[in-house]
Amino acid sequence: MPAFGNVVLTDAAATPVGHTFVPRDIEGGVASFVESNGVPIGDNTLTASLRRTTTGRYRGLLKGRFPVVQTQTINGVSSPVVVRAANCEISFTFDAESTEQERKDVVSEMLTALAASNTVTNGMLTKLQGIY
Repeated sequence: MPAFGNVVLTDAAATPVGHTFVPRDIEGGVASFVESNGVPIGDNTLTASLRRTTTGRYRGLLKGRFPVVQTQTINGVSSPVVVRAANCEISFTFDAESTEQERKDVVSEMLTALAASNTVTNGMLTKLQGIY
């Protein structure tokens, strides 16, 4: 069982930066991590959970929220406000009879689908282009 610790996610900047998400809490079987940007409403968050379904399968779920915060000034009072946010959800469902190698293969294949070198699926997501 993995220990509740820091998770580092690397961005796609010209010079990639590792973003460290630190443990926040575990509630109802959902572990949450945060990368603080100094303003709580602007914190990037990651949640991770694993549960066994009623059909005996295992469902792993990762969710990320990445808000963009700007300062708004109204009547001379400045306050941070979320102007938009990117959200993602990655879900895996495995049969209880699946092998560890089968699960490793599926995770690796999906990582490949998200890789910058995969111009079809990555291009669809990052360039917002439909597949034709």
